[in-house]
Amino acid sequence: MSGATVTLREMRWWDLGRVMELEEELFPEDAWSRGMFWSELAHARGRDATRHYVVAESGPRLVGYAGLAVFDRTGDVQTIASARDHWGTGLGARLLTDLLTAATAFECREVLLEVRVDNARAQRLYERFGFEPIGIRRGYYQPGNVDALVMRLSDPAAPGVTAGGIVTAADGEAGVSPERVVSPEAGVPTETSAPVDVGASPDTNGSPETSTFTANPANSANPATSVQGTETHG
Repeated sequence: MSGATVTLREMRWWDLGRVMELEEELFPEDAWSRGMFWSELAHARGRDATRHYVVAESGPRLVGYAGLAVFDRTGDVQTIASARDHWGTGLGARLLTDLLTAATAFECREVLLEVRVDNARAQRLYERFGFEPIGIRRGYYQPGNVDALVMRLSDPAAPGVTAGGIVTAADGEAGVSPERVVSPEAGVPTETSAPVDVGASPDTNGSPETSTFTANPANSANPATSVQGTETHG
């Protein structure tokens, strides 16, 4: 990995070529299309903006990106990704900090995300920021039929939330492998996504006690809602 300083800035349309290269490298089975990113960025500027997307650059290289969607004062982490040679450097934490700062600016009352149940490193990072597990989406990640743990941060504006989440390169848990929200529309799973088991706290045998609700189906008229959900690489 280069020792060049990594800087964060707003994602723009001219970044999409490099974003797609990293996207397809990290998510070979369920990469978002360029059109999906275009659709997200179309809502990222102006008085009525409901999205916030950022890229991380190290010199001329794009080494990471992240995105947040907001609906009715609820933020939804859409994607966090960093280049493999930047895993374990704390870049994932910096990207998440940026999204939570944006959520505060949007006056979000809560922030949600999904993470693979087998991605323990990412879960530890999110817990460090104050996210708590609230449910399970069965078979959320396809192909592979992997369940997603739904996590919630109840008050992103609370003092110490972002500062408490910062980790250093010396922290072995700073690097998280990529995760993504199945749909780039907050709270909207794909049509094949299973119900959410609310309040699930996965135990060692994978059989949590839960109550259950079914999330709204994807909008079949909008192809952008039919992708693969929260991604976390980095």
